[in-house]
Amino acid sequence: MSSISSVIKSIQDIMRKDAGIDGDAQRLGQLSWLLFLKVFDAQEEELEFEQDNYRCPIPERFLWRNWAADSEGLTGDALLDFVNNDLFDSLKDQPANISLNPRGYVVKEAFSDAFNYMKNGTLLKQVINKLNEIDFTDSSERHLFGDIYEQILRDLQSAGNAGEFYTMSYSPCSNKVHLQESREIVTFS
Repeated sequence: MSSISSVIKSIQDIMRKDAGIDGDAQRLGQLSWLLFLKVFDAQEEELEFEQDNYRCPIPERFLWRNWAADSEGLTGDALLDFVNNDLFDSLKDQPANISLNPRGYVVKEAFSDAFNYMKNGTLLKQVINKLNEIDFTDSSERHLFGDIYEQILRDLQSAGNAGEFYTMSYSPCSNKVHLQESREIVTFS
């Protein structure tokens, strides 16, 4: 496994080459939906193992392992066509009632305002292959998700960008972690 800093730096360097990504905000948005699908699939693998008769809340062809895990799989225009015209359209429009399919509903909501900014399918495949260096099914690597977030914030700070950030809070009464939006615009100097 590569260090998280080098993986993120490599991904950012690849994204800088893509004509569709213009700045840190778009790189962050791009990385967000990719990471979401990778982590979601890792959770799905655990649920499939732990629960008899488990049913995937989204069509299985959209699980990371079925379209992104193969380093020699979809690339170029075929990958862009799949992501833009199949993956995004289907996940945004999937029928997912929050009470009947809560995990499917989360996916639908996550993709409701997501967008694939990358215009070069070969570069997108390179980003996907770099993300595949991180194994979120390995409990020793799960902590890397927080490291990724912190690395991106450090990069935004060093680039001198302003942004709106979400911070985690812990509620000891409910044993839950919540994301809270910071309405404050933070400017780094």
